[in-house]
Amino acid sequence: MTAIYGLYATPMLAQQAFDELRSAGISERDITIQSSEPLEEYEFGSKDRETVMPWIAILGATIGLVSGYLLTSITQRAWAINTGGMPIVTNWSNLIVIFELTMLGAVFATVLTLLITAKIPSRLPQFYDPEVSRGKILVGVANPAQAERVERTLRKVAGTVRRIP
Repeated sequence: MTAIYGLYATPMLAQQAFDELRSAGISERDITIQSSEPLEEYEFGSKDRETVMPWIAILGATIGLVSGYLLTSITQRAWAINTGGMPIVTNWSNLIVIFELTMLGAVFATVLTLLITAKIPSRLPQFYDPEVSRGKILVGVANPAQAERVERTLRKVAGTVRRIP
């Protein structure tokens, strides 16, 4: 694997390098950005922001709610117990089980979605530099088609540019 990346001291310089790479024709999907802290207020920090996780959590909660209701009502109807004229299925007493299964469905769907969308545990950075741990921001491209153009573009912004053979 080859990679060309720049190390920048401030988020403004990293944003400038990100913009320069985009204007040079590099796709946002091909640009790798690493930082030791979240920088969500910058455009490059919100690159992978869109997610369907809330909708999947609602779907999981709905499945849990229906499962909880069916579990309690079918179980109560399956045993013929003399209730003295009171209803066999009482939702007030079933609310605890229904609530717990609703939350279990939402939490399970959220965790499963997180693991799948974040590609955990197989997601490893394509390349890394220890300077990121010391506060620098890495902006680079792995396996660039036009390596010289990427290197020239990154050198336009003040920072250290490195190449992995």
